[in-house]
Amino acid sequence: MLYAGIQGNYTLTSWSSTTFEVPSSFTPDRVLLNFGAVDYEATVFINAKDATFHRGGYFAFTVDVTSYLNANGSNELLIFVHDPTDSDPYVVPIGKQTLTPSHIFYTPCSGIWQSVWIESAPLNYITQLDIAAGANGQVNATVSSSGNSSAGILTEVIDRNANSTIATYQGLANTACIFSVGSISTWAPETPVLYDIFITLGDDRVSSYTGFRTISRGVVDGIERPLLNGKFVLPFGTLDQGFWPDGIYTPPSREAMVSDLQTLKNLGFNMIRKHIKVKTALYYQAYNKMGLLKTILPNPVQQAEFARQLDLLITQQRVFPSIFTWVLYNEGWGQLTTSYPEFDLTARIRQLDPTRLVDSTTGWYDHGAGDYSDNHHYANPPYDPARIGLQGEFVGIGQKVSIEHLWNVQEAIDTINQTYEIDQTITAWNYRGHRLLTELQEQIGLFACSGGVWTQTTDVEGEVNGLLTHDRRVLRPDIAQWQADISGLYGAAASRTNSSMPFG
Repeated sequence: MLYAGIQGNYTLTSWSSTTFEVPSSFTPDRVLLNFGAVDYEATVFINAKDATFHRGGYFAFTVDVTSYLNANGSNELLIFVHDPTDSDPYVVPIGKQTLTPSHIFYTPCSGIWQSVWIESAPLNYITQLDIAAGANGQVNATVSSSGNSSAGILTEVIDRNANSTIATYQGLANTACIFSVGSISTWAPETPVLYDIFITLGDDRVSSYTGFRTISRGVVDGIERPLLNGKFVLPFGTLDQGFWPDGIYTPPSREAMVSDLQTLKNLGFNMIRKHIKVKTALYYQAYNKMGLLKTILPNPVQQAEFARQLDLLITQQRVFPSIFTWVLYNEGWGQLTTSYPEFDLTARIRQLDPTRLVDSTTGWYDHGAGDYSDNHHYANPPYDPARIGLQGEFVGIGQKVSIEHLWNVQEAIDTINQTYEIDQTITAWNYRGHRLLTELQEQIGLFACSGGVWTQTTDVEGEVNGLLTHDRRVLRPDIAQWQADISGLYGAAASRTNSSMPFG
């Protein structure tokens, strides 16, 4: 495992190097070098030979390094990284990173921020696995391979609780394999049941997992609703930035990631809106187990690169059953307004993944694309009779804390008063939270609001409106109060429906 480990400002370029030996236990066929993510452009050299180039700071990539390796002994791995962030004249997908942090824009992450590892593989190996499992028990799986497209595959579905095989299917690589599994338990936030999957292709065997669930939309008692397994389930969660005071994008441990999620689950949230970034596979794995659901305009070349990376996002993340909605644009960032690219991009998302909903524009420039009316009204209930009404960002109340819990950078501290609303005490903060959750409950009970996103999970640098402080040492919510208020939201949603839809 290798991380960049560079702590510097304005690090637009960097070099990382290490040496490694191929274990004697590896098969002699192929050796693969895997990167979880490198921000933003990576050129990889093995023993002074150019092995690959990759662009895109959030995406995994793999290179077959067999031909670059020394027959015996040590090998040198050298990586050159270019990460322009928001420096001129570059326009790249940066999320909330900036070279000049200020309030809602944060310290950038550069270089290797996810794991790097090697593995052995046979000549014909599995390169990608796409699985979609519906609430009706139907599995649609495509196994991509490095070689023979007509090679046979064996798929096994395992019940984790009973440790028994409940279904097998023989098919072909690079071809959709569709089969049914009987007597399954469906995945839902309150019952996040997962099944193990084993795929065998010749001498290659990989393991994965899935959850049987169907995500759709439909009219329930006259209102467009998001449906999970044919029923209206109110999604309510937090805006989750996923920044850490010690590692920026990289959390200190898996346990730290899980702790954030468990805190939200304990309070009663059933969803997270992952905000303008892509997390590690371990993070989404934790979602699955728990059941948690500045304007720089691109030129045509940059817009095409945005579309290419959108394809990578969908194809790499669609395997995780807990993801129920793809979010395309946030508050107009990078969204062209002289034309409406969100319509074509929404169609592309649906082509790549027809099993989920699409929130084409969360906030501001909404021209009618996608499944949601999500305009960040904050105070006023959203409504579009043709789409699902969603409070995609709701409130942003802050509370001042002592210096040991703050991001101790003066520029960040100077922007704290830009927070929408700041309370001096935890008691006042909880009072405001109760009043605002009551207002959201009324929007759900009286109008067509079908979900909400509380801003936000944690403080981030100069923003102090989190449920947790940036260091995760102070939890602001009165747990019993918040559990009751969030339960009231689900109760209001339940009171608006007396029917359900068949599985899509």
